[in-house]
Amino acid sequence: MIAMRKILLILCLLTCSHAYSQTGSRLPKTLILDTDIGPDYDDVGAMAVMHALADKGEVRPLAVISSNKNEYVVPTIDILNTYFGRPELPTGAPKRDAAPTYGATQKWPEMLVEKYPHNIRKTADAEDAVTVYRKILAKQPDQSVTIVTVGFLTNLANLLDSKPDEHSQLSGLNLVRKKVSGLVSMAGRFPEGREYNVYVDSLASQKVFTEWPTEIIFSGFEIGQEIRTGVNVIANERLKSPVKDAYQMAMSKSQGDANGRQSWDQTAVLVGVRGVQPYFGLKRGRIIIKDGNNTWQDDAMGPHAYLTPNMPTPQLTALIEGLMMWEGKK
Repeated sequence: MIAMRKILLILCLLTCSHAYSQTGSRLPKTLILDTDIGPDYDDVGAMAVMHALADKGEVRPLAVISSNKNEYVVPTIDILNTYFGRPELPTGAPKRDAAPTYGATQKWPEMLVEKYPHNIRKTADAEDAVTVYRKILAKQPDQSVTIVTVGFLTNLANLLDSKPDEHSQLSGLNLVRKKVSGLVSMAGRFPEGREYNVYVDSLASQKVFTEWPTEIIFSGFEIGQEIRTGVNVIANERLKSPVKDAYQMAMSKSQGDANGRQSWDQTAVLVGVRGVQPYFGLKRGRIIIKDGNNTWQDDAMGPHAYLTPNMPTPQLTALIEGLMMWEGKK
């Protein structure tokens, strides 16, 4: 089984290199990643995927913003940005008292904070997330920014409610309409169900999914559930990284993760940068949120779409895990 996974990984890396050689002349996408990094550790894998694709020239990260007020979240973001050679990337965090505050039961963020260099000591020291969004979006070309959210919808709801300020005379809704090309969200369970990122701040989820003025693509719970990564990351003796350390510690303390952790957040980043095909298909329609649960209405002209399986799971797993083993700039 391990030998087969290694073969698939090699084939995937070769395929990825070939695919990029054909598109290398394109301008990279610009992307803001919004993460609750901490309650789960697939966010770590998602940040690794983003930085790997950035080093390949496929995306230009504009910021990594926390939707979680837990004090270890922004330091963890800072650690990963620093490791991957982008310590200057802006970050931010929600400031309202009602914002979610969740840590990791395995205590891997605490371990990373002790081991790796970073400049931001605690999440409370970060700038307000809405201010960061408004400042960055105002400076970007129209319809140019992709937002990928792999956590709570808290920041995006606050952004929609934001008023004109020194950065832009537009309301939050109109600023998003003018500057954002699309939103990819790891949220929901399709065609219906209850999913963590939706129900933790269900009022924010309902607001965003009702009022957001661009297309939203959902990577639902059922997509990442089948893609288990981390085993080969841990087994890579050459790799010395906070990604490996987080997975090694968290997997060892998580019942049921011996064969890898589900890759919910990585799929959203992959789609946000490279697009849906050939990795997934799409089902178009409209999400409906009620009491933290979601249902779905099919609609060929709907503003939303959720991912459906397309690429064989072993191949997609190898692709994502290969990107997670990307090493920081020396």
